[in-house]
Amino acid sequence: MNLFMVVIACSISNFVVTSSTLSKLKHDRPFAYRHQAKCAAALTGKAAGGMLRSGMVPRIVITGAPASGKTEVFNRLKKDPAFSNFVFFDELARLLLSENPEYRKSWSGFHIEIYHRQVAREKLTGERPFITDRGTIDALAFHPQTMEDVGTTLEEEYQRYSAVVQLGSSANLGNKFYERNGIRNESISEALAIEKAITELWRRHPGYHFIKAETDFEKKYHACLQVLISVGL
Repeated sequence: MNLFMVVIACSISNFVVTSSTLSKLKHDRPFAYRHQAKCAAALTGKAAGGMLRSGMVPRIVITGAPASGKTEVFNRLKKDPAFSNFVFFDELARLLLSENPEYRKSWSGFHIEIYHRQVAREKLTGERPFITDRGTIDALAFHPQTMEDVGTTLEEEYQRYSAVVQLGSSANLGNKFYERNGIRNESISEALAIEKAITELWRRHPGYHFIKAETDFEKKYHACLQVLISVGL
């Protein structure tokens, strides 16, 4: 983790830190030092004394219903230098449908395929941290039978991930902020029903966070960054 990445983390909380600043604070103002070091540690994964923070390797799910801004948030995180050591997994549903439109003829088979491919690519990361556009559980929100089809439980799937960030859909803000297009053809009521299903599946995960819909996307994006920092990235 270089100094630039530490500055990104701390500037979100209005703290800009350099290594010399931390050194001076440690000597002159121990309390302030601990506060600044904690901010820096949020992204580096290290405590002030240099010890690695306890817990699993960051394995983060970004999820949300239609018009949640999920894809835009995900794509911006990809470009953020603070996450350069992360593996990023694009949403499988879109990839599979672009590969083979015939999946539309069997939604059951489609979601089973999504589940198995998601599990396989997560395994390939080994001990590397990753951020994924939807996790294994998301398939269940669209096709509940998938859980039985693949022989798993919510508890088993929860163990795959260290944190889950669900973004609220702009459907919550009304017609003025919800737009249907060639990819997003759900009505507002359908989008909200999907959001409810996703929430119900993920909300008991110990690292679950919900970020409400905002008219200002930048506000929502920075709220997401703060959550990622808080979970120890």
